[in-house]
Amino acid sequence: MKETSNHLTSRREFLKHTGQLAAASALAGVALPHVHAAGSDTIQVALIGCGGRGTGAAANALSTKGGPIKLVALADVFESKLRRSYEALMKEHSAQVEVPRDRMFLDFDGYKKAMDCLKPGDLVIFATPPAFRWVHFDYAIQKGLNVFMEKPITVDGPTTRRLLKLAEESEKKNLKVGVGLMVRHCKARLELLKRIKAGEIGDISMMRAYRLGGPAGNAGPRPANQRELLYQVQRFHGFLWASGGLFSDYNIHQIDECCWMKGEWPVKAHATGGRHFRGDSFDQNFDNYSVEYTYPDGTKLFFIGRSQAGCHDEFASYAHGHKGVGVISTWVHTPGRCRTYRGHNLTRENLIWAFPQPEPNPYQLEFDDLVQAIRRNEPYNEAKRGAIASLVTSMGRMAAHTGQVVSYEDILNSEHEFAPDVDKLTMDSPAPLQLGADGKYPQPEPGVKRQREY
Repeated sequence: MKETSNHLTSRREFLKHTGQLAAASALAGVALPHVHAAGSDTIQVALIGCGGRGTGAAANALSTKGGPIKLVALADVFESKLRRSYEALMKEHSAQVEVPRDRMFLDFDGYKKAMDCLKPGDLVIFATPPAFRWVHFDYAIQKGLNVFMEKPITVDGPTTRRLLKLAEESEKKNLKVGVGLMVRHCKARLELLKRIKAGEIGDISMMRAYRLGGPAGNAGPRPANQRELLYQVQRFHGFLWASGGLFSDYNIHQIDECCWMKGEWPVKAHATGGRHFRGDSFDQNFDNYSVEYTYPDGTKLFFIGRSQAGCHDEFASYAHGHKGVGVISTWVHTPGRCRTYRGHNLTRENLIWAFPQPEPNPYQLEFDDLVQAIRRNEPYNEAKRGAIASLVTSMGRMAAHTGQVVSYEDILNSEHEFAPDVDKLTMDSPAPLQLGADGKYPQPEPGVKRQREY
């Protein structure tokens, strides 16, 4: 995701270059109308945020079956990301990519221009840093567009409240909205959920999850020739306003999948964490987090996250019942390799069930489900659930960063909005976060800053 000034071209050079690329396609240069022809069942797609995840999401959308689907517009704030995304999608889906140079938009308001290329009922994909999610979602609702938005979709209390209102508006308009918590579409986990509900491991009495890996979310000193705002957007995992930090962006999947298996959202979080080994990084993250979530019935979810070199690595989630254990994750998001065991020793002799391999890819399944709902005009809206999952994740992060026990109501009603003017940003705007007099960005100070995270 790194972007260096040596690889940036001028706007004119970029448009000239991408125009040459477009000419390589037999369909390039054929301008698509902003609306479908009468009776057409083609779904047009616009991609807002052309990094690796956005490009992968667009590829998944173009891989769906059941009818014609085409990518017709791209938007980002980095020229090289636009170029790489276009090249990658042309390589694999050239017959479905119809993005001439006048539908490649490079600016903070490019999201509007890209969505203006669509008609009501088309699909827009949001894969920018999460801070911009509510801004883009609001415009999509005004345009009557179906939406896929990457997780997390909020980063603090005020943006969650805003997103929840937008979710209600999207439901009233019968828009189809997918959220990138693709684990919810995983066949293995769906079968595990059925088994847990059927009592195979007994009533859940405790849950635990781990995401332990190497250094991540770092941000070195800003290059002298890069604007402060673009520096922070480019390294969004390092800044709380942009992404909710490493905690929200990395850990939401496992927190969400545990809540899904439990069938409830936690009501409070108690957490610790610390920043010890981040070297000269300017980011706002801790190296390690340990969170105790409490559900309404008193059941606990223990989550541990760490991003340090040379330590034990683990990526796993477990549900413990009074009769046995359900394995939700064991290695990465996919394959889930879900299993159930008698008792609490995870041995071959105690194995009850294991989902057969290989597993269908949930990244593809979530788009298959969304696009099918669009074509069949079936109810389909994950926006509210995505906002709550994002809020619950932020609840654990806030508990660690403030040193307080934080309830669901505390985080939901918090007045600390990390980037209140994110909808007004331009290429020349100051960044929402500024260096302090000490030459560093504000950091969480548990026990000192008790009502806000920095």
